[in-house]
Amino acid sequence: MFCVEFLHVIRGYELESILPHFPRPPGCRILEIGGGTGYQAKLLADKGYEVSSIDLPNTNYRNDQVYPVVEYDGRQFPFPDHSFDVVFSSNLLEHVEDSAQLHRESARVLRTGGYAVHVMPTSAWRLWTIAAHYIEMGQQIALEFGRCAGSRSRAQTLRSTLHNIRGIVRHYALVPRHGEAGNALTELMSFSAARWSRHFHAHRLRVVERQPMRLFYTGHSVLGKRLPLPSRRALSRFAGSACMIWVVRFPR
Repeated sequence: MFCVEFLHVIRGYELESILPHFPRPPGCRILEIGGGTGYQAKLLADKGYEVSSIDLPNTNYRNDQVYPVVEYDGRQFPFPDHSFDVVFSSNLLEHVEDSAQLHRESARVLRTGGYAVHVMPTSAWRLWTIAAHYIEMGQQIALEFGRCAGSRSRAQTLRSTLHNIRGIVRHYALVPRHGEAGNALTELMSFSAARWSRHFHAHRLRVVERQPMRLFYTGHSVLGKRLPLPSRRALSRFAGSACMIWVVRFPR
């Protein structure tokens, strides 16, 4: 089940993996797109970077923000031309309907020599998130039976429990898609490295580097902090990395 605290643990590790791809502070200005809670922006600011973070007004993380995140309309970045050295996003591009506009705006606000660093989900993440979806369903059903077992009014509680379980099964019957196109199964292909490479090429962006994050996690916090980061790093060798780091440059 989703947990902001666990998300911050993952994002903290993620940022440490990304730092080698950023120029060193001071003087480096970074624009984070899709800032969410602003946690990664805060970590960057604490390390001496000049960071601006933007997100949509309807972000799910609005009440959990730990750093100023500027609202924008999803099309025009609220900054002048040539304002930043790096544009950065984490698990964002798959949610963008008009990616061409996002790339155009990124090119506009970047200074000469600037580039973008995007963290993108992988097919491995999609596969294991599908599995975790049904594991979470099993957890919810087990919780319902646990509440039933602890009740004195067994007959009435059992009827209520079976009713709730039917609702849980209906809710979890289909795995929802993560991005803006296709479905959970087609995302097994659309989140592949080959597919992201074609995406950047289609937008005339040059892939300078791609690197697996070397961390295993899913879209559901099934084990959360109970599976520590060293174990997640080791597991990624066999189960695959949840994300890939892409460094891309724009045509001038």
